[in-house]
Amino acid sequence: MKQRFKQFILMATLAAVAGFGGAAVFTGYFGENAQSGRNLLLSNPPTRMVGASGQSMPSTFVAASEATVPAVVHVKTTYSVASNGGYVNPFQDFFWGNRGYSNPQPARSAGSGVIITDDGFIVTNNHVVENSDRVEVTLHDKRTLQAKVIGTDPSTDLALLKIEDKGLPYLPYGNSDNVKVGEWVLAVGNPFNLTSTVTAGIVSAKARNISIMPDQQFPIESFIQTDAAVNPGNSGGALVDTEGSLIGINTAIASSTGSYSGYSFAIPVNIVRKVVSDLIEYGKVQRAFIGVSIRDIDSKLAEEKGFKKLNGVYVAGLTEGGAAESAGIEEGDIIITVGGVPVNSSPELQEQVSKYRPGDKVEVAINRNGVSKNVTVTLRNKDGDTRVVKNEAVSTLGADFETLSREEGAKLGIRSGVKISKLDAGKLRNAGIREGFIIQSIDNRPVSSPDDIVNILNSKKGGVLIEGIYPNGTRAYYGFGL
Repeated sequence: MKQRFKQFILMATLAAVAGFGGAAVFTGYFGENAQSGRNLLLSNPPTRMVGASGQSMPSTFVAASEATVPAVVHVKTTYSVASNGGYVNPFQDFFWGNRGYSNPQPARSAGSGVIITDDGFIVTNNHVVENSDRVEVTLHDKRTLQAKVIGTDPSTDLALLKIEDKGLPYLPYGNSDNVKVGEWVLAVGNPFNLTSTVTAGIVSAKARNISIMPDQQFPIESFIQTDAAVNPGNSGGALVDTEGSLIGINTAIASSTGSYSGYSFAIPVNIVRKVVSDLIEYGKVQRAFIGVSIRDIDSKLAEEKGFKKLNGVYVAGLTEGGAAESAGIEEGDIIITVGGVPVNSSPELQEQVSKYRPGDKVEVAINRNGVSKNVTVTLRNKDGDTRVVKNEAVSTLGADFETLSREEGAKLGIRSGVKISKLDAGKLRNAGIREGFIIQSIDNRPVSSPDDIVNILNSKKGGVLIEGIYPNGTRAYYGFGL
């Protein structure tokens, strides 16, 4: 009996000591669906902790939180949900009145954004503002301002907004290439519309591809994976290091319920920096391609090819006349580094190439039959050349274009046209045009290629009249101003 009593006392003492080092969590119910957690921290914690590497770490994240929270905003969007799928000719409606089409119904959604300059540029996710008619931003000081969508990049799920204000708090860019697995990070955003929420976790992995953009032809997925709690409404918010530097934009969670269940994913800030720079300078992201089809090296491939090491990315094929082939890279080579940064998976290679523009020269280290070699690759665009596209009038349209195929033209009985392959926020969508519309003429001038649109609108001012046809054969006319 005494022995059992001693064991009980020992176990109770150990439990008390273990419990003292932990954090109690309280969960309450707010509104219809919102949940909130509150961590009860230890009083009088030690001023610093030292990790296994000897690096000093903060015992709290107060400084990083105070630096980050004022620069994270609440993004609210309004968009229209059409009650039918019919296409409307606005000019006929003007003369004949509404012919039975229901008015679109307004809907709302919300997310987060990060101020990156003191004059009001804000980064968020493309899916936060996609198809929006109006975007509003609520600042940390509770002011609400209307935001303009400067540009979007669905391939990385990023969007750039602008508000008219000065002297705003903003987050400095960090360097996501230097982020290490195991580092402490903070996620800041507005989950469940609960503003200025900070959660902490560690970097669980890098260069994660979770295939969340299957509708994109050239998606860039190389996410930073963390276990910092992220929930609906956090999209577009900040992932920062313990110094308060921006290292990623939170964009997705791994969940079977729709709420946080262990892992979240952020777009690395080095990709963000490139996309933002392109949207500001060109109005359109300048995507560079290396011109290879690649394969991760695993044990099976290593055994099949006789590789002694598993590092690098295997070149399974080349684009004819592409950047890699022109630089002397051959099928069967192993790409080791891009721009001096090691790459050991397809997402890592995509991430590094995505930081460059067409025409940029980048040093690529390869291994060929056990011999290391450096080559200089001049990256190209998707059309196989080194041009960058800059046209403010065209970028404000908010669309990607492709030349009409002969097969589709034959079905519709037309010889030429330019199809809207992707439609984002911009003048075309605001005018009522829908994705898939085929532009045949602008101001009665025939259009047969995307370059025709550029040439016609290059110096255009004032009203624009677009005529075309939808894939179902419905003809339509649209007007808007530049």
